[in-house]
Amino acid sequence: MKKTLRTAACLLAAAVAVTVGASAAVADDRADDHAGLRRVLDQAVADGMPGVIADVRDGRRSWFGTAGVADTETGRKRRQQEYFRAGSTTKTFVAVVVLKLAAEGRLSLDDTVGKWLPGVVKGNGHDGSKITIRQLLNQTSGIFPYTSDKELATKQWSTAFLKGRFDSYSAEDLVKIAMNNPVSFAPGKGWGYSNTNFIVAGMIIEKVTGRSYAEEITRRIIRPLGLRKTYLPGEEPKLRKPHAQHYVKFFIGEDTKTPYDLTDMNSSWAGAAGSIVSTTSDLHTFYRAVLSGRLLPPAQQKEMFTAVSTKGVDWIDDTAYGLGVFSKKLSCGVTVWGNGGRTHGSWTIAMGSRDGKHMLVSNINGDWGNPMSILTKEMEAEMCPPSSK
Repeated sequence: MKKTLRTAACLLAAAVAVTVGASAAVADDRADDHAGLRRVLDQAVADGMPGVIADVRDGRRSWFGTAGVADTETGRKRRQQEYFRAGSTTKTFVAVVVLKLAAEGRLSLDDTVGKWLPGVVKGNGHDGSKITIRQLLNQTSGIFPYTSDKELATKQWSTAFLKGRFDSYSAEDLVKIAMNNPVSFAPGKGWGYSNTNFIVAGMIIEKVTGRSYAEEITRRIIRPLGLRKTYLPGEEPKLRKPHAQHYVKFFIGEDTKTPYDLTDMNSSWAGAAGSIVSTTSDLHTFYRAVLSGRLLPPAQQKEMFTAVSTKGVDWIDDTAYGLGVFSKKLSCGVTVWGNGGRTHGSWTIAMGSRDGKHMLVSNINGDWGNPMSILTKEMEAEMCPPSSK
């Protein structure tokens, strides 16, 4: 059970067998160059995923592929400008805002949580006076991940969520849930993926600026980059249109085989750790800006990409975690950077070359089986040199 709960928390945030034939749509004149990626998309649907989209940018070239469906009832195909819940890609947005505040001298990454939020991170071995903001952002704080709390995980990942999908959670609620559990390790003495870290980071943004983390993300990132289809939904349960339906198979309890449509939900339980909604195109624009250094001064850019190994931890293999971003070494030896996200019925990756010139953004609208394996195969098909495949 413990390992299952950790898996649930991995990306935030880690279908009906569709018989409709899968086909990939191509948006440039080099279709054959992406034959391997098309095969991965088609195989994902053949293996039971509802639908998948992949959006590639390589310099000035672009390619878009889709397989399966956005809606298993109508057979409506997935398409390029769909909104989807992008999970833990939210963490990169939050990290950029914190780093911008550091660049302005309004906070320091070496500030303790206790300095800004006295008494908030306390109990069961937690001590905010010993945890730095940097440790929040690189997941070395040791704070317990609230999404692994047994009671909350059961509410979120069993059929109980069908009744609780519109429940509202404040950041304070989520931190209190984490504080009811023991620390994972002493600050700076390990690495552990904890969504609580970014809930706390969002609270610090609000304390420093006097505005919500969502307002700061909008003001500092979304508007300047022209991300017209990226937003923080707050407690709004419905996705803007067009969107794919988000399908879930619960993994806790007796009913683990029925796919449920959980497109509509209150995502306040994910908050600053994973509630953002976006599109493949907007995520391309954002992560290209992040990777290229367009958003941050050199000192803060260096901090963001100073990564800690995740080796030996139950997370994604062959990765290292920076400040709200991570790297993954592919089997061919190529290392890609970016982030990914998992929430109910949606798995996303936005990964690419360190300079941001070659990027893959993909979304799957089902969350059972092993979506991370599919996304990894996509990265290998797109990012590895032809001679290595």
